[in-house]
Amino acid sequence: MFQVPDGDLLLFYKIGPSPSTWKGWMKSSSDNGKTWSAAKALPEGFIGPVKNKPVLLSNGVLLSGSSTEGNGWRVHFESSSDLGNTWTMIGPINDGKTTNAIQPSILIHKNGKLQILARSKDRAIMQAWSSDLGKTWSALTPTTLPNNNSGTDAVTLKDGRQLLVYNHVLPPDSVKNGKGARTPLNLAYSSDGINWYAAAILEDSPISQYSYPSIIQSKDGMVHIVYTWRRKKIKYVKVDPKKLIGKKIIDGKWPAMKGYTAPKSVEIED
Repeated sequence: MFQVPDGDLLLFYKIGPSPSTWKGWMKSSSDNGKTWSAAKALPEGFIGPVKNKPVLLSNGVLLSGSSTEGNGWRVHFESSSDLGNTWTMIGPINDGKTTNAIQPSILIHKNGKLQILARSKDRAIMQAWSSDLGKTWSALTPTTLPNNNSGTDAVTLKDGRQLLVYNHVLPPDSVKNGKGARTPLNLAYSSDGINWYAAAILEDSPISQYSYPSIIQSKDGMVHIVYTWRRKKIKYVKVDPKKLIGKKIIDGKWPAMKGYTAPKSVEIED
């Protein structure tokens, strides 16, 4: 979803039996989601934002982070200068062979640069940067944060920090496709997108899984997070970002915290 400032609420969604055959669609609502317009298909070849929300840039462009899985995991972008009426494709920015990434979140830095954080098969959250409002992008490179081949999401806060929700799990390098336990579920923030600070542990039970998080900040400054809870329910968490006190993450390791011991048992799926 995306809320146009002083405008419609936009809903992007997919129809299809698998990610490789998805077709992108959208609807709009002028009454905060109570009623919706007729479905509108995105142009051929466009699928809309994949998993994570689009962002509205300073030049009025709505930029969606998107990805495909049919020919390797590849990240691309879909931009609209008229809030969803017409679209332009950017990328893909990787070949899906040397690097594999999907489901990017778009962050906006104070210096005008854009950054994406994306899920990968390479045991690390991947990143890329743009200095021209998303028209061109750097190569994908690993961040210092681990990834367990599970979805993440991030948001640029009003105070300029970047807030990330993810599983801080480094899977063994012997595991195929970098898959790891989807627990715990963590919250970290950064002022520059490079140095990250451990802020909170939302879930830490060995019972899996806590996954597919989504995060936004509302007008009152509060942060709202939803995620899949053990594949059975959707859980909602509200966080006051002003109260987050971080401890620097060094060498990709979640820091020890006084009075807290992480669970030692292995992931339990049932």
